[in-house]
Amino acid sequence: MFDRRLIENFDWGLVGLTVLLGSMGLVILYSAETAGASAAHQILFWRQVIWFCIGLTVLIIACLFSYKNLNRWGFEIYLLSIILLICVLMFGKLVAGSRRWLLIGPLTIQPSELVKIAVVVILAQYYSKRAKIHGFSIRELLTPMATVIIPCVLIFKQPDLGTAMVIVLIAASVTAYVKIEKRSLFLITGACGLIAVLGWFFLLKEYQQQRILTFLDPDRDPFGAGYHIIQSKIAIGSGMIFGKGFLKGTQNILSFLPEQHTDFILSVLAEEWGFLGTIFVLFIYLLIIAWGLNTAHRCRDPFGKILAVGITAMIFCQVFVNAGMVMGLMPVVGVPLPLISYGGSSVVTTLLGIGFLLNIGMRKYIID
Repeated sequence: MFDRRLIENFDWGLVGLTVLLGSMGLVILYSAETAGASAAHQILFWRQVIWFCIGLTVLIIACLFSYKNLNRWGFEIYLLSIILLICVLMFGKLVAGSRRWLLIGPLTIQPSELVKIAVVVILAQYYSKRAKIHGFSIRELLTPMATVIIPCVLIFKQPDLGTAMVIVLIAASVTAYVKIEKRSLFLITGACGLIAVLGWFFLLKEYQQQRILTFLDPDRDPFGAGYHIIQSKIAIGSGMIFGKGFLKGTQNILSFLPEQHTDFILSVLAEEWGFLGTIFVLFIYLLIIAWGLNTAHRCRDPFGKILAVGITAMIFCQVFVNAGMVMGLMPVVGVPLPLISYGGSSVVTTLLGIGFLLNIGMRKYIID
């Protein structure tokens, strides 16, 4: 029998914020691809419109079944994501020296985006069954650490340092939510420091090291590795309070901004809409994040709570890293801005996650 509470608890506010943010993203993308661009580049805008519609369909589908099925199929979802990452390394499409995309018929997908959801699901499944008042020990954290390291290594080999870093941040956020023993926390922190040092010498490629050094001092190579950050700062600063106006950003029109439709689309926003427009968009993100945390707080099911926290952390980490990146506060690692940067896989993954938040909110009072 149909439960009327599902309709009564459907969160139209979250849907409204999502559609508003996605629509604004399309407007910003149109400017990034139209100002001073050829007609061929404008095709990306219409592709994004199609992907956004597909993502909204996925969002609706994600609400139709109980999220608790994800708990039952968590390992299978995770395993499928690992298989897709292996397929990318073997058969993936090579673009600009990176092999991150997989061709499936007429579609080009980026499995590393979908891995974010898979990691959240598998961690929620593990932690919800073993929740402890005093937190997890280092031994109990070995399994979730392994489940995170495996996809991160595969993504790092593509290479895609940004996505791997975001997945680690998501996993750390979820783990912090379920609590860690103090002794274990100190050990993990020390181990991370050691891994960072070893990774610098033995794992990071030369261009990745250059990005980090450029982050510390952009002027050391203003026409090379530091060019991205310098031009981004110029665009942000030139927007001032009210911006230059729609389609009037000179950094955008003259193509001084690199990757203006993906990684640095926030710079386009800041230049054309100014400080006030940028703050408004970031405020919408803040509302969505607060909505997600409120959904987690009101859910009675441990799996649902952790799943909601993980999805919210996924959105927050991407916004945090992207915003820090374009302002020169973090290294340029290629992380998209959710629902605004061009990218079908990113849009669908974000809307899928929001669909799960709606699903949890609809069933927050239902305990099987």
